[in-house]
Amino acid sequence: MSTELPEYYFRVRENGAFVFKVDTQNRHRRIEMDQIAVVNTRNGEVKPHGDRTLSNADMAAIEDWLADRKALLAARDIDDILRAVDHLNYTAHWVQTRAEEDQLDMVTDSLLLAMHDLRTLLVRKKAERLMKGD
Repeated sequence: MSTELPEYYFRVRENGAFVFKVDTQNRHRRIEMDQIAVVNTRNGEVKPHGDRTLSNADMAAIEDWLADRKALLAARDIDDILRAVDHLNYTAHWVQTRAEEDQLDMVTDSLLLAMHDLRTLLVRKKAERLMKGD
């Protein structure tokens, strides 16, 4: 574990983070975190907390975090999709080897509708990409 704390702490929330400035140089030698901003990862909006004015260093740290966070979330999205492909394969194997009739009755319609919806979207998007290439 590092002995030096970062200058900023980002408390992640669903669509962004609360940004805190970390202070260890106070007379009580305690860790103090002063909220300085709220960041929205969807639209990139940065709102200073209260009447605070963000410094150039604050904004640079927030912009760096925002870029890193968006890249991480994008990578997680792809990983989730690849896991979904694995689950579809596991499901196909389950259907073929172990599924009981009552279990199939419980899941067949939901799976067929979801797969039909997904297939329709994938075919449309692929056709759009192919048309752009022409």
